[in-house]
Amino acid sequence: MTFELQYTDPKSNARAGLITTAHGQIETPIFMPVGTVGSVKAVHLHELKNDIRAQIILGNTYHLYLRPGLDILERSGGLHRFNGFDRPILTDSGGFQVFSLAGIRKMKEEGVEFQSHIDGSKHLFTPEKVIDIERTIGADIIMAFDECPSSTSEYAYAAASVERTHRWLDRCLKRFDETAPRYGYEQSLFPIVQGCIYPDLRRRSAEYIASKNADGNAIGGLAVGEPTEKMYEMIELTNAILPSDKPRYLMGVGTPANLLEGIERGVDMFDCVMPTRNGRNGMLFTKDGILNMKNLKWADDFSPIEATGASYVDTAYSKAYLRHLFHAQELLAMQIASVHNLAFYLWLVGEARKHIVEGDYAAWKPNMVKRLSTRL
Repeated sequence: MTFELQYTDPKSNARAGLITTAHGQIETPIFMPVGTVGSVKAVHLHELKNDIRAQIILGNTYHLYLRPGLDILERSGGLHRFNGFDRPILTDSGGFQVFSLAGIRKMKEEGVEFQSHIDGSKHLFTPEKVIDIERTIGADIIMAFDECPSSTSEYAYAAASVERTHRWLDRCLKRFDETAPRYGYEQSLFPIVQGCIYPDLRRRSAEYIASKNADGNAIGGLAVGEPTEKMYEMIELTNAILPSDKPRYLMGVGTPANLLEGIERGVDMFDCVMPTRNGRNGMLFTKDGILNMKNLKWADDFSPIEATGASYVDTAYSKAYLRHLFHAQELLAMQIASVHNLAFYLWLVGEARKHIVEGDYAAWKPNMVKRLSTRL
C-alpha cells in the first residue's frame, strides 16, 4: 500500500491524498461503509459500487470469524471473492466487539477469552490469532488487536490499557512479519492509538504508534461517550504526532459534522454504522439538514427526498412515499434510506476533498456544518 499526500488546505490541517492498494485506489478524505458480516446492511453490491460509489468498505474480524467462519472464507478465496466486492476492504480487528462483551469475556495478558453472542461457545483472541484470522479474511488493510476501554475509565486503568495495547501491537507486528498473505496480494497492518481522553496517555500512545513506521495509523477509543469537544481535542493532539506521510484513520466516527471537523484536524479515513443504522430507523441526512421520515409533516409532501442539485440521490422517491413505506414497515424503506445516507456521506467527503484542492476548505466548512446539523 502506498499513500500520496496531494493537497493541503492553507488555513487548516485538512488534506487530500491517494491510497493505492492491490484492489484499487482510494481518494482521501474517505468514508468507508461498514459491512460487518461481509455485507453492508440493506444494500446490494451494484448499489454499493454504482450508486454509493464506495471506494473501500469494512468487514469485522469478530463477526466473520464466528460466521461464516474461516474455513468458508478461505475456501472461497477470501472476503473479496466471497462477497464480490473487488475494491479495497479493511478489517477491524474485533477488539471493540470483544471488549463490549463485558459480561461474557475475560481479559488476560495472553489475550481475551469470550463467549460467542451467537451460541455461547468459548473462544480466545490473542494478537497472534487475530493476525492469522485477518490474513485468512484477506482484507487489504488490517487492524492490530487492541484494548478499547470505556471513555469513563479511571486514569490508572487507562494507562495500563495503553501499555497492554502497545505490548499486543508488538506481538501483532511480529506475527504479521512471520506470516505471508494468503491470496497473492500484499496486506497493510495499521496500529491503533488509545488513551481515552487523557492527553498524556494519547501523546504517549501516538508516539509509540508513530515509531513503528506502519503503512498507516488509526485513532481508536473515541466517539464512545466522551464530550464531542474532548474528542476533537484528542484528534488534534494525536494528529500532531502521527506522521503526515501516512494515512490517518479515525475509527467509528461519526455524524456528518464529525466528519468535517475531523477532516479539518487532519483525518483521512472514517467509518461508522450511523448512516445505515439511523437510515433503517427513518433518519435521512441531506445537504440541507436531517429529516425524520416517520414524521407526519412528510405525509403529503410529494417533493423529492432531496432537493434538485444533489447528484448523490435518486429523485424518483418522494418524501410522502418514503414515509408511507416506513409506516407500512416495508423493507424497501430501509434500503432506500441506507443507500441515500451512504451516497450522501460519500458525496460529503468528496465535496470536502474538492474544497481542499481548491484551497478554501476552512472557509467552506463552518457554514456546511451548521446546515448539516439542522433538523428539518
